Amino acid sequence: MNKQALAAKIWESANRMRSKIEANEYKDYILGFIFYKFLSDNEVRYLKSIDWTDEFLPEVTEEDKETVTNVQQNLGYFISYDNLFSTWLKKGADFSVSNVTDALAAFNRLINPYHKRVYDKIFNTLETGLSKLGENTGAQSKAIRSLIDLIKDIPMDGKQDYDVLGFIYEYLISNFAANAGKKAGEFYTPHEVSLLMSEIIARHLKDRDHIEIYDPTSGSGSLLINIGHCATKYIGKENCVKYYAQELKQNTYNLTRMNLIMRGILAANIVTRNGDTLEDDWPYFEDEDPDATYKRLYVDAVVSNPPYSQVWDPTGKETDPRFASYGLAPKSKADYAFLLHDLYHLKSDGIMAIVLPHGVLFRGGEEGTIRKNLIDQNNIDTIIGLPANIFFGTGIPTIIMILRKNRTNDDVLIIDASKGFEKEGKSNKLRACDIKKIVDTVSARKTVENFSKVVSRQEIRDNDYNLNIPRYVDTSEKPENWDIYASMFGGIPANELNAFQKYWDAFPALKSSLFTTENGAYYQPSVSDLHSALLQDPDVQDWQKQYQGILKSFDSFLSKELIDQMMTVPLAKEEDVLSAELFNSMKGLPILDPYQSYQYLDTAWRKISQDLEVIQTEGPDIIRKIDVLTETKSKGGKSSFEWGGRVLPFDLVQNALLTDKVQALQEGEDRLQEIGSSLESSLDDLDEDVKEGADFLNDAKDSFVPAAVEKTLKAKAASDETLVVLKNVKKLFTEEKALKKDLKKGKEDLEVKTKEVIEHLSDDEAKALVKQKWVNALLKELAQQQSDQLEDFGKKLEALTQKYSITLSDLGEQIQTTEKELQGMLDELTGSEFDEKGIAEFKKLLGEA
Repeated sequence: MNKQALAAKIWESANRMRSKIEANEYKDYILGFIFYKFLSDNEVRYLKSIDWTDEFLPEVTEEDKETVTNVQQNLGYFISYDNLFSTWLKKGADFSVSNVTDALAAFNRLINPYHKRVYDKIFNTLETGLSKLGENTGAQSKAIRSLIDLIKDIPMDGKQDYDVLGFIYEYLISNFAANAGKKAGEFYTPHEVSLLMSEIIARHLKDRDHIEIYDPTSGSGSLLINIGHCATKYIGKENCVKYYAQELKQNTYNLTRMNLIMRGILAANIVTRNGDTLEDDWPYFEDEDPDATYKRLYVDAVVSNPPYSQVWDPTGKETDPRFASYGLAPKSKADYAFLLHDLYHLKSDGIMAIVLPHGVLFRGGEEGTIRKNLIDQNNIDTIIGLPANIFFGTGIPTIIMILRKNRTNDDVLIIDASKGFEKEGKSNKLRACDIKKIVDTVSARKTVENFSKVVSRQEIRDNDYNLNIPRYVDTSEKPENWDIYASMFGGIPANELNAFQKYWDAFPALKSSLFTTENGAYYQPSVSDLHSALLQDPDVQDWQKQYQGILKSFDSFLSKELIDQMMTVPLAKEEDVLSAELFNSMKGLPILDPYQSYQYLDTAWRKISQDLEVIQTEGPDIIRKIDVLTETKSKGGKSSFEWGGRVLPFDLVQNALLTDKVQALQEGEDRLQEIGSSLESSLDDLDEDVKEGADFLNDAKDSFVPAAVEKTLKAKAASDETLVVLKNVKKLFTEEKALKKDLKKGKEDLEVKTKEVIEHLSDDEAKALVKQKWVNALLKELAQQQSDQLEDFGKKLEALTQKYSITLSDLGEQIQTTEKELQGMLDELTGSEFDEKGIAEFKKLLGEA
């Protein structure tokens, strides 16, 4: 089971098990137990690395001071054998809630003092909440047993090169957030927003050997982790990031620490604090001396998603160095207070990204003053308007603001990304192509029509320091216009055809081959079928061939990158390599949107990378591995199995290597449908009177009953004509029964044969099938993009032609003709005295019209 399937299984079970417990609370229990399992398994792995064996693990106790000290110094904590997660599992029915409370108390007692800040009280939320899992110790023990049994299959043995644990942890947090309502904002920033901010920051930091990053409202820690992951991808070495995290709420603070620790980050690189960011400035240089002077810590990057428009107390903070140069945020809205705190801790060449409500761009008063100072001091680098309804628990419009201290450019990049998203349930979600387009625009710092604009500070000053995005970037949809002349006399206005200028530029002869004009202002179609003529245009056909050539080259590139180097593909960086090649290949090719192509690539890469993770971890032979998906036992105790390939789907193998068997089954399925249609036709052959009194039909009189048909035929209890129909029906039922039996056996035989084929694939056959799954499927999507583009263009041209095909004069004539026809029909109507009066009045109205 891959990590996606395992995460989905755990979530489904956990959501069912939580019953009436709020998602916001239940997450603390299951995530707490996952973390304890991680620490427990991590210790067992360490002990085995220093020559402890399963046989002697029971001797790992607190009394063994030497081992306790050894483990504490290397891991930062110690767990005795009796308190290991694996020991809990072995207890079976003897396990009780007391085992958990004893283990957590011992854990707190046995933390290495040097690692106190990282681990101290990290299980408090779990420990204090155990009572909510049941009304008594018996119910609590049962609930906990179910929980630990649910998560026992999460691999934490260190053999995985890919982050299964981190993926599952993030997946669960995301799903709990989706079910937690407004409380979700306290602990989770949607992964896509986090990834967007991380990519922007990581690109800025990519040339550094070591970086320090800080999140003053860290929530679950996902923002920090994503930045660290992205930065490591660019820097290319491990343990090069130091993480600072501060969080106000104790339970959320615990999530931060758990999440950071489980990602394999060295404890020495994790500095966390449970406190109020605005009331008590942090981070700062630590000093053993209690009388040491406060020393501000400067970091390379700050990222935050603070609570929106939170009330705070600015009293006495006029001289606070965080705010002194810019002003104090109003008491009712702390948005700019968080921003200035972040900016204060940036190095001179650092970068920060913060999520804020849209109102910070234009609200006046104290916020207007701060905004003016930020612009005058040239700190605001980029503003990104996000889609509405993108955060859990709130639908308010939000932005990401990028700021730096010492900037050489004298402008602000403003991006309106509010239109780029996909619907997911009740929320909106940034797609991979949306994220890439935003990140590329920020990196290139460019103006893109209807998307972004590089705005001078003077223009912002001329707008009274108002940064409201629509003032600078117009993404509103143009209202549909109706040309008066064309509406009266027909023809297509030149300006409406010019809306397709990118097509006319790409295909120079196309416009004149599809349309004619006498005056250059209005055009008439010169062909009866615009779409067919479009596809036959030489320029269009050359463009199609050019794209096919691009796809052929990309096919070769993908095969070399993914198939030939399957075991060595660097998963963290490979999507960037593939996308760079795709964008480079499409450079100079008009019409097609490379970001849509990238979306296809990203969707494909998610599946490809899952397979590569498994193959690189378990070896190429895993391609020939078959898993039992389900086992069903008959009443006689005989088992039947549903199988699936670990990497290769059965249907892919069947369509590639077992086509004869697949075709035979398909022919059988087709014949079954024909039999069903024939039975329906036979039903139509019966008179309605016969149907009404027929015993050989069901109660609804819409299908035959086989046993009753047989009985009627034997008794000849129907007319000769009806018996002829029933004989044919019986024949069809007999064939249908035999065919269903054959199809069932055929499918079973095909499953067995497919299993055998996969298990005995040669290396070349295995690679060819993997290529079909990965490369061919992606290329098919990319090829379809071209067809869809032409199809869409053709439909728009036809719609525009239809728009002016009927003039108002034509409509007037049609109305008059219809009125005359209606008057004639009214003349033929008769009725009561009142009907006659009503008809006469209606005719008068028509006459007036």
